[in-house]
Amino acid sequence: MADIDQSPGDNGVGPVARDSLTGLVYSNLRQALMEGRFWPGHRFKIRELAATMNVSETPIREALMQLVRGRALEMQAGRSIIVAHMTAKQYIELRTVRLFLEGLAAEHATTRVSEADIDRMETIHEELISAEQQQRWSDAVRANWQFHRSLYEGSELPEVLAILDDIWMRNGPLLNFHYPNAPPTYPNEHQHLSVLKYLRQRRPDKVREAIQADMMEGGQNLVRLLEKSGGTRYLTPAGA
Repeated sequence: MADIDQSPGDNGVGPVARDSLTGLVYSNLRQALMEGRFWPGHRFKIRELAATMNVSETPIREALMQLVRGRALEMQAGRSIIVAHMTAKQYIELRTVRLFLEGLAAEHATTRVSEADIDRMETIHEELISAEQQQRWSDAVRANWQFHRSLYEGSELPEVLAILDDIWMRNGPLLNFHYPNAPPTYPNEHQHLSVLKYLRQRRPDKVREAIQADMMEGGQNLVRLLEKSGGTRYLTPAGA
């Protein structure tokens, strides 16, 4: 995937090849959403996006409409397209699905990932902590997604992974509101460290429990923020 600017602007996506343009544009934008490169409420400007990606407006429109159908984007009056907003109720419902499916994927991955894979996840976690400490919030959101995605890729459950990607496509933009007002907190050690420890011990049940605890503990401040505000529609992106 082409590098995407960390700001919410449309200039965050780079050029793509001319073949299978709609699919490539769709994949590019989908990845950007999963990584939290766009904020809820971000409005896409088709002409600017087409110029940035060096394609015509037609594949841009087609890809955006696919994402609308996937509920990652929403169509507003006047036919403008924005990144979908989310309420606390929606987030909790999606998290309930994630608890089951991510727990399942984590459990399956435990005996399949290599030591090199675990080392890579540890490096990603270290980048996450470094980004948090340096207040590089967008890097922290992206590193968190990469940690989770790296684990689930090892599950060898492609159908589960496809469903999780759809959920993360909707979840990624929301996670931008973690920082700086609702940072993940843990009563003990960071649950990613527990995941890594139990992966090395090859204990599937413990890895499942740790990844589920990560979602519950790490997301509690975000739930409070969403409940207090009424959802992302009433929150202002950092720097806006």
